[in-house]
Amino acid sequence: MINVVEWTRLEPWRVARARTDRGESVIVKWAGPHVDGRHTEAWRLRTEVSALRFLSEDLRVDLAPRVLAEDLLAGRVILEDLAPRVALDGLLRRDGVAAHAERLEAFARARGELGAVTAGQAERYYRRRERLGPVDAEADRLGHVARLRREGLSQAGLLGVPVTGAVEREFALALAELADPGPFLALSNGDPESNNVLVRADGPPDARLIDFEFAGFTHALHDAVCLHVPGPAWMRVDLTARCAGSAPLPRVGEVYRRALAAGVPQAEDERLYGRALAAACMAFAFVRLWRLQTLDRRAAGDASRAQLVSTLEAAACAAREHHALPQLAGLCQRLAEALRRRWPDADIDVAALEPYTPRHR
Repeated sequence: MINVVEWTRLEPWRVARARTDRGESVIVKWAGPHVDGRHTEAWRLRTEVSALRFLSEDLRVDLAPRVLAEDLLAGRVILEDLAPRVALDGLLRRDGVAAHAERLEAFARARGELGAVTAGQAERYYRRRERLGPVDAEADRLGHVARLRREGLSQAGLLGVPVTGAVEREFALALAELADPGPFLALSNGDPESNNVLVRADGPPDARLIDFEFAGFTHALHDAVCLHVPGPAWMRVDLTARCAGSAPLPRVGEVYRRALAAGVPQAEDERLYGRALAAACMAFAFVRLWRLQTLDRRAAGDASRAQLVSTLEAAACAAREHHALPQLAGLCQRLAEALRRRWPDADIDVAALEPYTPRHR
């Protein structure tokens, strides 16, 4: 029994730092609405509890907070407090990327390690998850692939960009790659961005992953996309260039790959890995393109427009760098060019931005 005697909410999340009657600091998290309405509040809380207990109790790995207690009927869970670790995205916003290269490496390594230690463990996880309620393993595995299959490349038509038969065939192959991960089937927390990793601001980073509400077994390379293509928070994440006055930053994509290969040796195969990474990056970019009509309604100068251009170009770059999916890479480039013409305010030199430039300052 854990008795909480005082707590302080950590805005803007449904999370509080609390103190127990034994003087211990813990984190209390409770159910609530989410902008992603695919699952109920109860489903998300049960999933988080299952995933965290699976990691700490079944696999005995120290990659995420431990569950100390839960009351699923009341919609609350008590987690290990990982302080003094703080969210990596906040450090990047505050100090810039050059100051936290080591922490970015730790982030990439932790994501790769999550895939490495959970690959081949799907059946074991779902046995645990099903004890707390129904779950659809196929839906977890497919993610957005099912909708991409239904809607195809319809957004290209809205932009007046023709889709050839060769593009459609390559698109189908990319989605088939993601739908059938084979040895790359691994656990993801479902939101692998830098706001969902906690690191120490001083000394060794000692990274921990958080927020497993949308966890499930899917293609491991979905977790690598954020190292190559900007997620919602950033304008650019490419680390191959120099920051102002600094040495070249580490290739965190390779850090992730080496960590993943420790449990998924197929990640060492250039062809297999490159094709899968390109497919995951393309899928992410096409999902972000679903926001086209929303961004059309935004005022000129809204950074989300230039970010979408950057996302498409980064996905194309990742595919070219890994010599994979050339037809889709070309389509992404043409879509980005169409957006630059459609939104003159988004026609900016993305390469001039430093890595991890925030979308909103």
